[in-house]
Amino acid sequence: MSASGPRLCGIGVDFGTTNSVVALAFEDGEVESLVFPSAQGPTPTFRSALAFWREGRRLAHACGPQALERALAPEGEQRFIQSVKTYLGSRGFSETRLYGHRLTVEELIAVFLRDLLAQAPRGVAVLAGRPVVFAGENPDEALAVARLREAFRLAGVGEVELALEPMGAAYWRARTARREETALVADFGGGTSDFSVLRLSREKGRLKAAPLGHAGVGVAGDSFDYRIIEHVVAPKLGKGSFYRSFDKRLPIPAFWHAAFAQWHQLSFLKTPQTLAELDQLIKTAEEPQKLGKLRVVIEHDLAFELYRAVGALKAALSGEESARFSFSREGVDIEAQVSRRAFESWIADDLDRIGAATQRALDASGLGAEEIDAVFLTGGTSYVPAVRALFARRFGEGKIHVGDAFQSVASGLALMATDRVRA
Repeated sequence: MSASGPRLCGIGVDFGTTNSVVALAFEDGEVESLVFPSAQGPTPTFRSALAFWREGRRLAHACGPQALERALAPEGEQRFIQSVKTYLGSRGFSETRLYGHRLTVEELIAVFLRDLLAQAPRGVAVLAGRPVVFAGENPDEALAVARLREAFRLAGVGEVELALEPMGAAYWRARTARREETALVADFGGGTSDFSVLRLSREKGRLKAAPLGHAGVGVAGDSFDYRIIEHVVAPKLGKGSFYRSFDKRLPIPAFWHAAFAQWHQLSFLKTPQTLAELDQLIKTAEEPQKLGKLRVVIEHDLAFELYRAVGALKAALSGEESARFSFSREGVDIEAQVSRRAFESWIADDLDRIGAATQRALDASGLGAEEIDAVFLTGGTSYVPAVRALFARRFGEGKIHVGDAFQSVASGLALMATDRVRA
């Protein structure tokens, strides 16, 4: 946008578990996303990932696409970290140490946000998204919000306003709505799924999204990925096998494979103490070669490449009844044919939890499914056929609208920021 063009009025930031997006809204109502360089060409999605390594006494880092490039082609010793957003509400995790440097959760996220927002103009109203329910077991909402605000402050943004992520998606929906309507917005992220019932309308030419009820659940794309790991990958890495201790035959502790439930946990297993513990376990294991492959995955930071293979399978199963899982790196070779029926059986409990959260949002609004005019699905998981079918059965196929998987939340937040400036 040229200096002589429409004035920039608002910036929307969708800091996601898996991907992040920054949108700019202008006074003429136009919205555009920041574009970032990557090895595959310019992209509007900035992967929520960091890579750290030592340069002398200095802690060097890369974020987003550059972090992924280092993960795929490591240049010496490094630590690759994903999905740090999932730690926001956890009192059990407050900091980590990287090559002798102590970084709190807020500081880790601030490092990421500074790179994410490096191209964004300063002095413009910023509205950042937050989930209805933060990820993790029993997340502390007040702590998560405080940490998120502090991370933005440390990143140089200053005081930042927060808005529920589905509100952003609703605003984006409202700009194309031809009439007043009651909508359910389902925003499927990497760590959480959020649901909002809203009344969408226009008042004196401005968009209006009046919230009627919200609910959320810590089930989303990462949960579906873990089901594939649990059934296809983990058994090849020692899950379900045994070791011996004092003449007793014992199962391999679940801790080692439970870390796959959230990808970011694997990077924090790469410590000398943890790897030494795994080495001891391998010595007494009945199938040491499988645990040896687990060690390779941890030591060589292969979590992201496993993630890509799982994501490719999940995407393929959205269009095919059966697809091939294939992973081969550093001597870890895993091949399997997976049917959509099997995948849907693995995620059945997750779908039930999504359905229950949707009902909680309806109950909070005081409305029944028949009173919802439109259902707006956004986020990558909305493309999973079983997810769409869940909503089609409850609300009717004709009411279902699938929005831009990655852009709608940030774009809507930017429009909301613009309206707040005008108010």
